[in-house]
Amino acid sequence: MKPNTQQLNDLTIQVRRDILRMVHAVNSGHPGGSLGCTEFLVTLYQNLMERKEGFDMDGIGEDLFFLSNGHISPVFYSVLARSGYFPVSELSTFRLINSRLQGHPTTHDSLPGVRIASGSLGQGLSVGIGAAQAKKLNGDKHIIYTLHGDGELQEGQNWEAIMYASAKKVDNLIATIDLNGKQIDGTTDEVLAMGSIRAKFEAFDWDVLEIEKGNDLEAIIAGMTDAKSRTGKGKPVCVLLHTEMGNGVDFMMNTHAWHGKAPNDAQLDNALGQNYNTGGNSDY
Repeated sequence: MKPNTQQLNDLTIQVRRDILRMVHAVNSGHPGGSLGCTEFLVTLYQNLMERKEGFDMDGIGEDLFFLSNGHISPVFYSVLARSGYFPVSELSTFRLINSRLQGHPTTHDSLPGVRIASGSLGQGLSVGIGAAQAKKLNGDKHIIYTLHGDGELQEGQNWEAIMYASAKKVDNLIATIDLNGKQIDGTTDEVLAMGSIRAKFEAFDWDVLEIEKGNDLEAIIAGMTDAKSRTGKGKPVCVLLHTEMGNGVDFMMNTHAWHGKAPNDAQLDNALGQNYNTGGNSDY
């Protein structure tokens, strides 16, 4: 049974707490984008994706997710753990030597839920396309989901992949772009303006839709359900998800400063106070 909106909201707050505590503990990591995508990933794993029990790399008979902007690993690890892929207690090993939870996800330690190493940006869509085509060859009707940063579209092999996906009618693929307008050195417009991302994807013959309230659980469910209904119609689907970097922590919002910076002790207490939930009863 799928969780209701209140249960999704409670889990979202808990995941925010995980993110904040993980990066604070090692004074390292990327809280900004992680917090901005918390609602999306919680909803994806808890409400939208068709998942099997357990984990195997073949992923036959289930929807698959590939994280391309791997630096937002704190939110990815938290959602995976709280979706049953590995013990929640393992979150306490984030970025430690010999941990399976490194700053960027890797596959050599066989962490359940992680399907690609995503330290270098701009590569996840290519992998997602390959998995989508494999599904078609196997007669598997399930969907491939990918997530990308808007700044990430400035690099890597994204546009070759975007061109290929439409040319080959990879229509079992939903690529979501986290549109927060910020990256490590400033706004995306200041670093390398990309104009209309929607117009670019449409020019490459993708079916594009936008979720204007990308940090609202019900808006995400509605938008992604719409996206899913558009699959299988000859075009890959792009979702432009408008989010706020650092969402849920007031001093981390409306700035790029927390892209890759950990809170100090006082800032952590402040941030956790804004995400009280059950007062930490479910903290790892």
